[in-house]
Order: sequence, then C-alpha cells, then structure tokens
Amino acid sequence: MTYVRECKNPKSVTILIRGGTEHVVDEIKRAMEDALGDVASALRTGKAVSGAGAAEIELARNLRKFAESLSGREQLAVLAFAEAVEVIPRTLAENSGLDPIDVMTELKAAHDKGRKSAGIDVFTGKIIDAWKEGVLEPLKIKTQAVSSASEVAVMILRIDDVIASSGKKGSAPGMPPGGPGGDFE
Repeated sequence: MTYVRECKNPKSVTILIRGGTEHVVDEIKRAMEDALGDVASALRTGKAVSGAGAAEIELARNLRKFAESLSGREQLAVLAFAEAVEVIPRTLAENSGLDPIDVMTELKAAHDKGRKSAGIDVFTGKIIDAWKEGVLEPLKIKTQAVSSASEVAVMILRIDDVIASSGKKGSAPGMPPGGPGGDFE
C-alpha cells in the first residue's frame, strides 16, 4: 500500500475495507456508504440535529405536550405517535446492552430539565450532550424518516377505515365473507 499524507487540498480519498468474509465486507461497505451519505447531506444543507436519541426524545416530549391540547381519538393518536418515536432511543439502549427503562427515564428527566441535546453514550451508558460530543444526524434524513413514518401510519389507518366501513368484520369491499380466501370453518 502507498500512503499519501498531509496534502494541503486532497481531491480524493481511498478507504480500504477488509473483513473475514465477503458478507462482512459487504456490510461494512454499506455502513461506510451510509455514513458518507449522511455527512454529505449535512454538509449540503448545513443543518444537523443532536443524535444519540436526543432528537427523538425531544420530539416525543413536545408531541405529548401538544396532545394535552387535544381530546378523544386525536389525543390518543398523537400520544401513540410519541410512543412510537421513542422506540428509536429505546432500541439504541437495548442494542448497546443497557437497561432501556433506566436509560429512557434518565433521558426524559434530562430533557424535562431543558437539556435538549441529551442523548445516550452507548459505550458508558451515561447521558451526554450529544451536540457537544459531536454525535449528530443530518436534519434532512431525520425529517424524511419522521415524514415516512407518518405516511405509513396514515396509510394503515385508511386501510383500517375501509375494512371497518365495509360493515363486515374481516371483509374488504368486494370480497367474499371471511376475507380474500372466503369463509372457512
């Protein structure tokens, strides 16, 4: 290998990826491409949010506050969406071998005290200021994820409404009783 270092204005970089199997190399390559795409997105837009679960906890906190101004089904839907958003930091804690209940309690307490960038340090299990520690995510990718999740939820609710309005439990309009396969006993 040849290393060229300390260039004042490098125009290209080579990243050598090695692994024990082709599958491992493919996974590492995919992760590198994702990471480089995230960095490029943040640099293009110049906008980022705190990572480490901080953005999701803050979003859920504000959704719960907004839900207080609603009633009935709307309030329940907003609360359910807030709970769904919290799956991300909870999963981050679980995948790091941390107790998700303890982590979520500490994260929520930090955000309730106004620490909007409080996130999980997956190595120590401590709550950190993700922004100051450089744990960032591109705003564009985060807003796209929330938007896509919302669209999926709306589609599921529409399908549920169609099924519920058909008058027959388990039947879609134009389908025989019992659903697409007919009525089996």
